[in-house]
Amino acid sequence: MPYLFTSESVSEGHPDKVADQISDALIDNFLAFDPESKVACETLVTTGQVVLAGEVKSNTYLDVQKIARDTINKIGYTKGEYMFDGNSCGVFSAIHEQSEDINRGVDRASKEEQGAGDQGMMFGYATNETDNYMPLALDISHLILKELAALRRENKDITYLRPDSKSQVTIEYSDDNTPQRIDAIVVSTQHDDFDSDEAMLDKIRKDIIEILIPRVVAKVPEHIKPLFTEDITYHINPTGKFVIGGPHGDTGLTGRKIIVDTYGGKGAHGGGAFSGKDPSKVDRSAAYATRHIAKNLVAAGLCEEILVQVSYAIGVVEPMGIFIDTYGTCPFNITDGEIAEKVSEVFDMRPAAIESRLKLRQPIYSETAAYGHMGRQNEVVSKTFEQPNGDSKTIDVELFTWEKLDYVDKVKAAFDI
Repeated sequence: MPYLFTSESVSEGHPDKVADQISDALIDNFLAFDPESKVACETLVTTGQVVLAGEVKSNTYLDVQKIARDTINKIGYTKGEYMFDGNSCGVFSAIHEQSEDINRGVDRASKEEQGAGDQGMMFGYATNETDNYMPLALDISHLILKELAALRRENKDITYLRPDSKSQVTIEYSDDNTPQRIDAIVVSTQHDDFDSDEAMLDKIRKDIIEILIPRVVAKVPEHIKPLFTEDITYHINPTGKFVIGGPHGDTGLTGRKIIVDTYGGKGAHGGGAFSGKDPSKVDRSAAYATRHIAKNLVAAGLCEEILVQVSYAIGVVEPMGIFIDTYGTCPFNITDGEIAEKVSEVFDMRPAAIESRLKLRQPIYSETAAYGHMGRQNEVVSKTFEQPNGDSKTIDVELFTWEKLDYVDKVKAAFDI
């Protein structure tokens, strides 16, 4: 029997994502000037206020207030009428030095023997239902908000948009787990005030359906376009007026959108957030490593869908174990347990090996903090960072290394595919 599956996304202007982006901007600046920095930074944003708290072990000094303000302005909170803007908000820092009790379990005389920065389990997932091996409902949800943000910045076809927004996509699947059609799309977007609430709702609905959605359809692969039928149910700003939004409408905290950040409810999640953590925290690095494994295994043709779990104990070098679930989609005479054993031979899952393999001590994290950490474009970009004394540093960094299909041949050789 056909079934429905739903995923949501939130924009860069959503208060929780504002907090994530500030935390990851701090991570990038620490790593730019001291790649061995150990950082765990949480951010709270609310009406006119930003609070930074966390632990740091680093040889560099940063103007954390300026970094927070620059991030907020880049997102688009630049007007006093938003009740939260980068130029006038208060920024309070309660960042202090990292506990030696934690650090002693991580740092070793030999880098290769670096222990895990915390205990826990992390999951990676991949499916062949999209070109980037991501769940389709989440992929479309992200794309809707990326295009909405582009329209906001263009300020031409739609001129009333504000930074905060959310999307949700429900897809009907057949019994064999193939997407059949989009059943419903939800878009809630913050906007400027209108003279008439009725005119406002009519205008926003018309613009979303007639301007935004065609831009989204134009960017999806050809085989996905037919899923956008005339029968989609649209819920556009279903509660009505959405003028008060962002951190003024809701308090934002780092790490509260972990399902948006990963697979939209598909697969599983270990519970640990990513943003604000340097790569010695396996919550982040091992989640990227398991995505890298999952994507390469599916791309190699070992299975159509896969969930990969790894677990760690704080301060311990080797993982507790690797678990694999191919959901019965592996066409070869090999069990999931046997796949897990081979995976542990092909992929070195020690924390230091993950950092090295995926180049995680680069300042690459600001780009992850909105529109998902997975399924993104692997590319090299140039980034410039400044210190309070005026010194600047320009670095070429490789983004989203965990999305590379650089282990496909190794996987094929290991499994004799």
